[in-house]
Amino acid sequence: MNLLKNPNFQKLYVISLLVNISMTTFSFILPLILYEYTKSAIAMSTMRLMDFLPNVLLGMFIGVLVDRMNRRLTMLWGNVIRTLFAFTLTVVLTTTEFSLWSVYVLGFVISSLGYMIGSATNAIMPQLFERSQMTEIQTRLSLQSTLISIIGPGLLGMLLLWSSNAVFLWLFVGCNLLIVFVTALLQKVPNPERSSQTLWQDLKEGYDELIRNKSLFIQTWTIFFSNFASSLIIGVLTFYALDTLQFTKEELGFMLTLSAFGGILGAKIIRPLRNKYRRGQIYTYSMAVEVLILIAFVFAQTWWLLGVLLAFRTAISTMTNIVFLALRQETTPNHLLGRVAGTTSMIMKLALPFGLLVGGYWADHFAIPPIFLISAIIISINVFILFKTKFTKTV
Repeated sequence: MNLLKNPNFQKLYVISLLVNISMTTFSFILPLILYEYTKSAIAMSTMRLMDFLPNVLLGMFIGVLVDRMNRRLTMLWGNVIRTLFAFTLTVVLTTTEFSLWSVYVLGFVISSLGYMIGSATNAIMPQLFERSQMTEIQTRLSLQSTLISIIGPGLLGMLLLWSSNAVFLWLFVGCNLLIVFVTALLQKVPNPERSSQTLWQDLKEGYDELIRNKSLFIQTWTIFFSNFASSLIIGVLTFYALDTLQFTKEELGFMLTLSAFGGILGAKIIRPLRNKYRRGQIYTYSMAVEVLILIAFVFAQTWWLLGVLLAFRTAISTMTNIVFLALRQETTPNHLLGRVAGTTSMIMKLALPFGLLVGGYWADHFAIPPIFLISAIIISINVFILFKTKFTKTV
């Protein structure tokens, strides 16, 4: 059956659309509310940390839960509970006074539920679709997410001129409520076999499966190092553009907007590339091109050139993520998919805070362009590992 005519994909696509709209709205308005209330960068950074922590602290345990429970019911009841917490947070934020700790706690819970729902959504896909369709599914969902990330902030910024913060928060709640309704319409899937193992045995089984799946294991660690290289740049790029290159805020905005279009490029070209080349080749040679792009960063002095280079990096990131997610769904036994997804996600995200810290320290004490060369060296090591392990031929 054509994927676009598949009722389950249509519902999953609508769910993804609502999730992207709700999270774009939430990510847009919450920092503004916290800034208006606290005038503190620390408060805003702490809230970002609340969004990041569930992935690292709970990723593997959430994976066990996803593998032990019915994926559709996990999505359904997880969304019901998240909607209740979103409602509670909205009430808290729209009152005249609120405590930061309550916002942090509610944010952490909402992010944790979102991570669990996302894991269940990825795990249910091989139950609803043929494994050969995973690459196309991830491509379409990635393109949708990229488009919303480009269009959303601009539209929300214009809407803010004619509405209050409360409107955005209630839009967030409304999207979550609609997600519950659409999720309830998804096709029912079988319950997993009841596990007689302990929690730690389940965790070990998931980790053992990742070790056994050499292609996925290699990708996981190359993405770990890629995330570290990216976080070095993310942590200093805005400072570099404004302080060193003396870009105006408008030029910075144009540069970031231009870079976002790379996501569309990556999602569009992955399919024709997939028809001609193995996924291992796409993944490996994309990283090789990224090395050249990072070297070019050293010499880029204009907003439009940096924007173009960032767009190509975004395209590469989009393609490698699509390859990784599709491979994980296709090659992992479905009863282990939650645990493997949780383990891989935890490993990959561990590099981000360390890279941000190193990048920030470097920017305070040294010239920034060498960071681009350091990132290029890190990605070069990835390319060497991929060729050494013959990844281009095995996937």
